[in-house]
Amino acid sequence: MHFYTWKTLFFGFILIKNYIGGSTFIAPMEIILATLSALFSVVNPFGAMPVFLTLTQNDTPAQRNQQALKACLYMVGILAVFFLAGQYVLNFFGIRIHDLRIAGGLMIMRAGFELLTPGGSNKKVSPDVVEEAQHKEDISFTPLAMPMLSGPGAIAVSIGLFTTSLSFWDMTLILVGIILLAVISYVILRFSTQLTRFMGKAGLSALSRIMGFIVLSIGVNFIVSAIYALFLS
Repeated sequence: MHFYTWKTLFFGFILIKNYIGGSTFIAPMEIILATLSALFSVVNPFGAMPVFLTLTQNDTPAQRNQQALKACLYMVGILAVFFLAGQYVLNFFGIRIHDLRIAGGLMIMRAGFELLTPGGSNKKVSPDVVEEAQHKEDISFTPLAMPMLSGPGAIAVSIGLFTTSLSFWDMTLILVGIILLAVISYVILRFSTQLTRFMGKAGLSALSRIMGFIVLSIGVNFIVSAIYALFLS
C-alpha cells in the first residue's frame, strides 16, 4: 500500500489521498479543515467587504443580507463545478495539472502582492466594473461572487484539489469544506458594517497584509510543488 499527502501552506495542509492498490483513512474533519484553509486566504471575504459595502450602501439591511447570501451560494456553485469538472476541461485542452498549478501559483502570487500594497484588496475588480455595478440592482453574481470571492486564484485552487484517486466520500468532504467556507464568508459579509467599524481602516489594512502574505506563500508553494512533481514524472 502506498499513499502520499499533498500539502499547501496556510498554517495547515491540503490533505489529498492518493493510493495504489489500497486505501487509507484520513479523518473527515481533517479534509474539511484542509479544504477550508487552502481556499480561505484566496477567497478572502475580508477583502470583499469594502466593495460590498460600497455597492450596497443604498440597500436596506435585509437587501444587503440577501445579496451576501446569493453571492455565497453562487460561490459554492462556481467552486464546486470547477472542482468536479475542472480536471476534464484541462484534459480536453491538453493541459496538465502541474501546468495549471504553475499558472495558478503565478496568479495567486500576484494577488498576494496586491494585498500587501495599500488598497490592494480592491484591485480584484476594476473601477469600471465597480461603476457599472453601482447601477445594478443585483450585484451578487458579478462582481461579488465573481471575481471578488471566486476569482481565478480560488478557481485554480479548486481544480488543484481534485485527483483521480479521490473517493466519493473524499470529494463529498471537500465539497462540505467549500460549503463551510461559504457560510463563513456569508457571516463576514453579513456583519461587514460592524466588522469595519470595529477594526477600523488600520485594522483592515493590517489584516489585508497578513492575508496577502499567506496568499503569496500559497502561490509559491503551488509553483514549487508543481515543479517538483514535474521533475519526478
